[in-house]
Amino acid sequence: MAKLNPYLNFDGKAEEAFNFYKSVFGGEFLGEIHKMGNAPGTENLSDEEKNRVMHIALPVGGDLLMASDIVPSFGQKLNVGNNNYVSIFPESKEEADRLFKGLSEDGNIEMPIEDQFWGDYFGSFQDKYGVHWMINYNEQYTK
Repeated sequence: MAKLNPYLNFDGKAEEAFNFYKSVFGGEFLGEIHKMGNAPGTENLSDEEKNRVMHIALPVGGDLLMASDIVPSFGQKLNVGNNNYVSIFPESKEEADRLFKGLSEDGNIEMPIEDQFWGDYFGSFQDKYGVHWMINYNEQYTK
C-alpha cells in the first residue's frame, strides 16, 4: 500500500516551524536541514533566500512530515489556505490531548477536541504558522 506523507511549504519559516513541531512530537530530524544556498544555481540569491530551507524532514511515528520554504525570487508565492490539513491518528486519548494542546498553542482552534457525535474524539485548528491540523482518536483505529 502506498504511504502518504504530508509536505508543507512556508515563506521563510520552515526551520522555525519544524523546531516547534519537533518540540511537540519529539525525535530528531531525518538527515540535515538542507538550505537553498547549497543547491546548484542559487549563487544569485539574496543571503536571506540562501538561508531558506530547501528540505527538512521529521519522523512522526511511522510517518514523515516534510517541508521547504518558497523562494520569492524564483516567482514562488505562498498562499496559506484551508485546503490542506495534516490529520493525526494518535494511539490514546491522552496523546490526542497532548498533541492538540501543543500544536494549537498560539493558533486558532476551529473545533475544540472532544467526543463527537460520530463516535470519535476529534478537534481541529490552524497552528501559529497557518498549517491546518486534525486530531482524531478512535479506539477502533488502534486495534
